[in-house]
Amino acid sequence: MTGEIESLYRQHGDTLVIEIVLNSVMQLYHSLDPSPFKERELNGNAEEYIFNAVDEIPRKKSIEMVVYLPEQEITLDTTTTLPTSIRNHFEYKSALSAREFTRLMRRGRMVLAIAAITLFLCLSARQVIPTYVGSGPGVIMLEEALLIVGWAAMWEPVTIFFYDWWPIRQKQQVYDRVSRMDISVKPWKSLLDPR
Repeated sequence: MTGEIESLYRQHGDTLVIEIVLNSVMQLYHSLDPSPFKERELNGNAEEYIFNAVDEIPRKKSIEMVVYLPEQEITLDTTTTLPTSIRNHFEYKSALSAREFTRLMRRGRMVLAIAAITLFLCLSARQVIPTYVGSGPGVIMLEEALLIVGWAAMWEPVTIFFYDWWPIRQKQQVYDRVSRMDISVKPWKSLLDPR
């Protein structure tokens, strides 16, 4: 599988190269964002392509990105601003993921406390009810209902702490990887001779 993925990308030494070919710098950015280029939001399709490309390449492989533009689009400002704006965008996305993770953990701790109290009360009530009410089919049903309610209360914290956190961390790792990789801008003609 790794070999198949690596065959999709050009290699420069031991580094896999993610290539983006554009007709204009503006294709990379969200058209309604009035910010200066360094803070500009990337177009959703461009962000998704970059994210998916980086996500599918194994972490142990080094990667870089090359953005190809028509020669008239390449200026000294473009060659410095474009890589910076891509990195800034993904640093911002990483920060958003970190905040999302923090909020999820805070919520997880809160629901865990509520669930633990609920479970404790349900199990305690289950032990006490036969002493005061006696036994019978209704009491057995109530005991079983309390047991189910107590364990059902644990469902949300178990889901958060076992499953919900890792997709957020995985996204953040990809965003961090993009924000650290080398990004260069080259003219279209260098596609023919990528050295």
